[in-house]
Amino acid sequence: MKYSLPFRIWHWLNAFVVLGLLATVFLRKTFLSWRTNSELLMQKLAEIDIEISAQQAKVLAKAIRAGMWEWHILLGYSLAFLVIYRVALFFLDSSQKESFTSLTLHKKAVKLSYYLFYAVTLFMSVSGLVIHFYEALSLSKESAHDIKEVHELVYNFLLIFVPLHITGVVIAENRDEKGLISSMVNGRS
Repeated sequence: MKYSLPFRIWHWLNAFVVLGLLATVFLRKTFLSWRTNSELLMQKLAEIDIEISAQQAKVLAKAIRAGMWEWHILLGYSLAFLVIYRVALFFLDSSQKESFTSLTLHKKAVKLSYYLFYAVTLFMSVSGLVIHFYEALSLSKESAHDIKEVHELVYNFLLIFVPLHITGVVIAENRDEKGLISSMVNGRS
């Protein structure tokens, strides 16, 4: 299949943004976890005879990761833009239209997984913006928290989809779709 330049640009920008978002969440949950780091700060400071409360350690640990979280927000804005761009491509880029009925069962399943991916990225974009602007939207902190819980739950789809997508592309490239990867790079099959 030939991929148009606008679609290829969207694909690689989207890949960069989604991987960046996944990386920020990974860092937040592991190396930059405020829970782990606040305990570490309290322990290390106690070793040099500086005592701080658990609340003070929490504030410090969250400050350490604040810059990284700013990247998450910027990448979230980028994802929202890319969702809009992809919707426009759907209607404007005729090279991506393929008769669903002419596809094999496997290709239909793959295409449906992409539609699910698009729906999830739309949800993640909208819910992320709602979480970020909850006060301006006159939502309560509790409502924003509830939305954040669902946002974090739906994130697991991306955590599963990304490695499956990469694995599937590599398998397809080595089986029946030779040139698939290069066509996504240079537009030729």
